[in-house]
Amino acid sequence: MVDNARRGFLRARIARASLPLRPPWAVPEGDFISRCSRCGDCVAACVKSGSSLLKPGEGGYPVAAFDPASCTFCGDCVSACATSALDRAAWQRADAPWSIRAQIGERCLAHDKVVCRSCGEACPVAAIRFRLQLGGVAVPELDPDRCTGCGACLPTCPVGAIAIAGQRSEQRNEHQHGIPT
Repeated sequence: MVDNARRGFLRARIARASLPLRPPWAVPEGDFISRCSRCGDCVAACVKSGSSLLKPGEGGYPVAAFDPASCTFCGDCVSACATSALDRAAWQRADAPWSIRAQIGERCLAHDKVVCRSCGEACPVAAIRFRLQLGGVAVPELDPDRCTGCGACLPTCPVGAIAIAGQRSEQRNEHQHGIPT
């Protein structure tokens, strides 16, 4: 039997651990760690805004913790950050705080011929549409160009078929959160 982990190590392909999902508009991970003072001001601003998406993570650094929270992209966390660890100007696209997106998995009730549109109803930007099936129920389809990665669809799914995942391409950091599909 071949040990792929050992083979990868010998070929200098060490598996990278998934990085935590930082708050919206976070600078690249290395810069974030060096700039963030772990003061908790962004977390407090998020709670005050009513979202409660941000939580203290490992080492006291803030992380985005979906389910049941979602992000409204109010920007209060950025305004509260005195160290510029959260910086709108550092992003190539100031309108997009991250490149993560929702993903709808095979556990979706529509695949079992059960009508459910809770994710589409919860999506504030109408990124989830339902494609009619001949002789079946409508199946959700996600428009990745419209999805903001806010996570509003995540807690509404009764079977946990939605995950928030993707790559923060502007920062070359990978993040995953949610229930695996």
